[in-house]
Amino acid sequence: MSDTSGLVDDDSVERRADVPAGAAPMQAPPTNAPQVRKGDLTQGPILSTLLAFSIPMLIGNVLQTLSGSINSIWVGRLLGEGALAATANANVVMFMLFAAVFGFGMATTVRVGQHFGGRDLDGARVTFGTGIGFCVIVAVISSAIGAWFSADLLTALATPEASRADALAYLRVIFITLPFSTLSLVLSMGLRGVGDSKTPLYTMIITVTLDAVLNPLLIRGAGPIPGLGIAGSAIATGTASLIAAIWTIAMVYRRDLPLRLKGRELGYLIPRASELRFLVTKGLPMGAQMLLFSSAGLIMIRLVNREGLDTTAAYGASLQLWNYLQMPAFAVGSAVSAMVAQCLGAGVYARIGKVTRVGILANLAMSAVLGLLIVLCDRPLLALFLGHGSPAIAIGRHIQVICTVSFVIMSVTMILSGTMRSYGAVVAPMVVMAIALFPARLGFYALAYPHLGGEAIWWAFPVGSVTSVGLTWLYYRFGSWRRHADVAKMERSGA
Repeated sequence: MSDTSGLVDDDSVERRADVPAGAAPMQAPPTNAPQVRKGDLTQGPILSTLLAFSIPMLIGNVLQTLSGSINSIWVGRLLGEGALAATANANVVMFMLFAAVFGFGMATTVRVGQHFGGRDLDGARVTFGTGIGFCVIVAVISSAIGAWFSADLLTALATPEASRADALAYLRVIFITLPFSTLSLVLSMGLRGVGDSKTPLYTMIITVTLDAVLNPLLIRGAGPIPGLGIAGSAIATGTASLIAAIWTIAMVYRRDLPLRLKGRELGYLIPRASELRFLVTKGLPMGAQMLLFSSAGLIMIRLVNREGLDTTAAYGASLQLWNYLQMPAFAVGSAVSAMVAQCLGAGVYARIGKVTRVGILANLAMSAVLGLLIVLCDRPLLALFLGHGSPAIAIGRHIQVICTVSFVIMSVTMILSGTMRSYGAVVAPMVVMAIALFPARLGFYALAYPHLGGEAIWWAFPVGSVTSVGLTWLYYRFGSWRRHADVAKMERSGA
């Protein structure tokens, strides 16, 4: 097997380790080459370009997680630990729902980026329209099925009886409002494909602000507005997502952004077979990877539920902190993926290995600092969700000491997978995730539980993370994933 390590390439034109097999040699740009466009991620200093693109995403991701944290704080403080445990169960299911469409959204980002990098704006719009139309259809179907089977899902999770009624009320509303959040998600992911990470940030600011205001209002009620309890929290989130999506669409047209659809272009919202084939073949493995992650999460929450209500509440609060810890990797990984996709579309292959290296270093620096802060400040952070006198705080602090480092380790996997995803290599990362979550993480739990008891749950996290990074690096270093660029090139040219 050939050496395909982007981590050791010198990125010189002579070495050309990042040129896919069969690609034509790079030529010097003609004197009449088009000027740099807004959103062009194929030129300029890599670190500053990466940070300028990823920081708005990082802020947006933090705000999105903050929205969920604020919801949990309101639920925990106004309704009690039983309701907080209910949201922990329901949120795992919610993540599974997003996985059903998230893979298609990621494929949309990659495809839009390839078209935009290749200066095919109409192709980018066709992909964008197909992505929106298809993902909303999938979300509507998932919403209907999920709302119908909500009770069965909670039974499968072994949700504690004390929190079952709250979890059911919360989960049904989450299912019903899924199309709204899906529309907002796909709009943002499409815009990132053309190098726009600021508009999605403004969208998230609106979402978080509305969610924070509506949550206590709908939970407790005020004036003519009745108190809806835990269902009010879910309604607040769905309403905020809908308003934010409408605002995003308005901004796309008001500012005449590259992906706006007008006239006959509105027909692009009807999924086209040529684009749909790419979104499905690439999106399904990416969505399956998310589903694997969420299914492992479902199993983990079931195992945690067996340890009692305090442990479940501590785990729910810990999940909120871990969401923040993963934000740098999500942001930088998405930025790396968008930059690599545009570089592939533009034929700037020599830049790709350096983008990956810089992404890994930037991500590790941010993730390590954030992880250290979480461990050092775990007591007051956990108290935000559990209350200062909760017995679950001690359990949560113990969990943080063992598990936090595993998310820092796992972050490297996200960057490497982001590069390979832009090449269209999506099956191998899915297989790696399956091995890391099931034979490694859950397998370790099954073997260690007779000896460690409940402690096996927490030690299973670093075992799975080390396995994931090791296997991903081996495939990145020795795999043939760069050949996928030839296929993507032929698909874009219609060959």
